[in-house]
Amino acid sequence: MEYKIRQMKNTEYPLLNDFLYEAIYVPNGIEPPPKTVIYSPGLQVYVSDFGKKEHDIALVAEVNKKIIGAVWVRIMNDYGHIDNTTPSLAMSVFKEYRGLGVGTALLEELIAILKSKGYARISLSVQKDNYAVKMYQKVGFTILKEVDEEYIMVIAL
Repeated sequence: MEYKIRQMKNTEYPLLNDFLYEAIYVPNGIEPPPKTVIYSPGLQVYVSDFGKKEHDIALVAEVNKKIIGAVWVRIMNDYGHIDNTTPSLAMSVFKEYRGLGVGTALLEELIAILKSKGYARISLSVQKDNYAVKMYQKVGFTILKEVDEEYIMVIAL
């Protein structure tokens, strides 16, 4: 499968709500939450007014002009927050495109961009049993600390 990674356009920022919902880890056998869960303040911090803050950066993966995945960062007080200079990461790839290297490619491109912009590191929060933990470790994220069911992970740039 051929895909292209590019910067997300301002007109596409509303799609971040869809990718935010896709980013919610739902263990096997558990009923997914209603889509309205993304409108809670704890989740809206990831997408509200995206593109209007200095450190907002988003990339997408596209197949035949269809956006299939997104990765984005902003400096925010979210679950993965470690300080006010480190961008927190969020990402997801639509289910039918997972396991094909799209997420890794998105992450690697974003890491390269943030490194070129002079950021020192990136943080994220991920549930311990989420299969994505292995992908994050593969690209260089390490576990900074454990909080209940989650890891706070960082990568030095």
